[in-house]
Amino acid sequence: MNFKKCALVAAWLVLPALAVQADSVASTSNDPTAGYSAAVLQLASTERTALQAAQPKRLANLARTVTKKPRQRDPLNISKSSLAAMPVADGGPDWHCLTEALYFEARGESVKGQIAVAEVILNRVASPKFPDSVCAVVNQGTGRKYACQFTYTCDGHPEIVRELKAHQRVGKIARLMLDGAPRVLSGGATYYHTTAVNPRWAKSFRRTAKHGVHLFYSAS
Repeated sequence: MNFKKCALVAAWLVLPALAVQADSVASTSNDPTAGYSAAVLQLASTERTALQAAQPKRLANLARTVTKKPRQRDPLNISKSSLAAMPVADGGPDWHCLTEALYFEARGESVKGQIAVAEVILNRVASPKFPDSVCAVVNQGTGRKYACQFTYTCDGHPEIVRELKAHQRVGKIARLMLDGAPRVLSGGATYYHTTAVNPRWAKSFRRTAKHGVHLFYSAS
């Protein structure tokens, strides 16, 4: 029990006695402590001495109101479970090209990683340095082996969808991104690569994000 609580308990025990004394003794003093018992005054004095001896920093910490920082929410709030609850997506050529790119480039990634890859493609579409449609961006350089922008389009392997659930999931992500979902995970990146490689161009670009095995970069 701290000093303040001790003082209060002592005051509670002594006050009835003070009330009895008040019937026969009228105080003429302006001292607000007049009439209190010596025991109460001694406790108050001890508490004051202890507080004065305490370090100012410790007192400030005791008096400070502790407030919990609000938990930072995912700005997109998209998860595998929320995607599973959505109807199967569909769309035109841009949707097909974006879905295909996400499937072959990032189907093994987390949802955030897949969204970040989608952002890179859409950031390129919005940039004057790249073609102005999703399909043109995805297929830029296709036909020149290992000289394309997205490896799956020029690695010589046929593009066959074997994982239907993964394809449906990235199709829903493609739909959300094409419909205007905020691009907040890639940091405005227009390039990325996996951690399995170390391309020379990465040294001259600014890294903006990392999701799973993908590193994201901006040329600006």
